Amino acid sequence: MTNYSKIDNPVILKSIFFPHRQARTPLPPGACDLDVNIDDISIGCRFYSSSKEAPNILYFHGNGETVNDYNKTALLYNEQGVNILVTSYRGYGWSTGKPSVSALMNDAGELLDFAEKWLQENGFTSPLFVMGRSLGCASAIELAYNRPDSFKGLIIESGFADLAPIAKRLGIDTDALGFTEADGFNNRYKIGQITMPTFILHGQKDELIPIAEAERLQAFSGARNKQFHIIPGAGHNSMIETGGEQYFQGIKNFIDTVTGENSWRKRRKDFKKL
Repeated sequence: MTNYSKIDNPVILKSIFFPHRQARTPLPPGACDLDVNIDDISIGCRFYSSSKEAPNILYFHGNGETVNDYNKTALLYNEQGVNILVTSYRGYGWSTGKPSVSALMNDAGELLDFAEKWLQENGFTSPLFVMGRSLGCASAIELAYNRPDSFKGLIIESGFADLAPIAKRLGIDTDALGFTEADGFNNRYKIGQITMPTFILHGQKDELIPIAEAERLQAFSGARNKQFHIIPGAGHNSMIETGGEQYFQGIKNFIDTVTGENSWRKRRKDFKKL
């Protein structure tokens, strides 16, 4: 198991995590809450259903968000014919415990175990994709690296290859702390070992994680089938607002291509039915 003791330094953690507790909000249509027990803590998640036949996304959100923030966004995924299970982190929303990088990475595997079992038991048997936004990309890349057989594809939104330069942008003196890239998430190395289809999307004007980070992920990706999508004019927190239909269509086209729904054979078959 990877040792994250250096990155779990309190000075670094307070710049990585911004936990805030929130009570559960009323469920949108087609949604249900799922509480995942890990040791003595509980992670509050929410599943937004489009249909039993739809492909599924296991989703890891950004460091300043909660599950409740996805009540409207998830329905837009549903409109594209995609089910989405939005997970969370310790200390966020109605989840208990305190966040740390060690817990973040360990919990990702536990959340996947739960998701696979729950989806199967409830008849959601279509392909599973893993997606991470911002900080959540570390969890998504970790799972795609360690559990490749669980997923049809990897989706990274506003992600990063290297943590050290971002930490410095946040005002962390990494040299004084003795922190190097080898002590971080190691996303650059992991994505180089990931061969499953990969879709990377990033805002052109991301002010927190420069677009160069996405370009590095794309360059180092070990996938033969990889797509790189830039949302013109989008900042770190305005991908959907700025991208609109372009944002969702890019993700849907990627999923459809991987699952065969966007193949010429499928289009020809559908045409013959007309």
